[in-house]
Amino acid sequence: MSDAREPSQRVKECAFLEGVLRRCPGHLPTMEALGDLYTKLGRIDEGLVIDESLTRADPRNPTYAYNLACSLALTGQKEQAIAALNRAVHLGYDDLEWLLKDDDLDSIRKHPHFVLILVQLKSRQNNSPAT
Repeated sequence: MSDAREPSQRVKECAFLEGVLRRCPGHLPTMEALGDLYTKLGRIDEGLVIDESLTRADPRNPTYAYNLACSLALTGQKEQAIAALNRAVHLGYDDLEWLLKDDDLDSIRKHPHFVLILVQLKSRQNNSPAT
C-alpha cells in the first residue's frame, strides 16, 4: 500500500508523535506509528530503537517481532534479523504474502534460514483448516 503523504507532512507527524511520546512514555500505539514513520523517513536506527522497545514491552507480539526483524535487516544485522523473523513466525506471524514482497527484508532473502522460515510458514498454512 502506497503512502501518498508528502515527506514534509511525515516530518510534522513525526515531531507530533515524538511530543506525544514525551508526555506518554511507553504508549505502544504511539511507538508503533513513530517507528513506522522513522523507517519511512529513512531514520532506520531510530526505528530500530523503537522496535526494540516495543518487543521488550510486549515480547509475545508477533508483529513487533516482525518489525524488529525488518529494522535489523535494514541495519545490516542479518543474523539478528533472521532470529527475530523466526521468533515472529513462532509467535504466530502468518502474512506470507507480505513477507515475500517486503523490501525491508531484501538483505536476508538469500540467507539459508530465510528459506527455512518460508517453508515452515507455508507448511503451517497448508496444514491449517480452511476457513
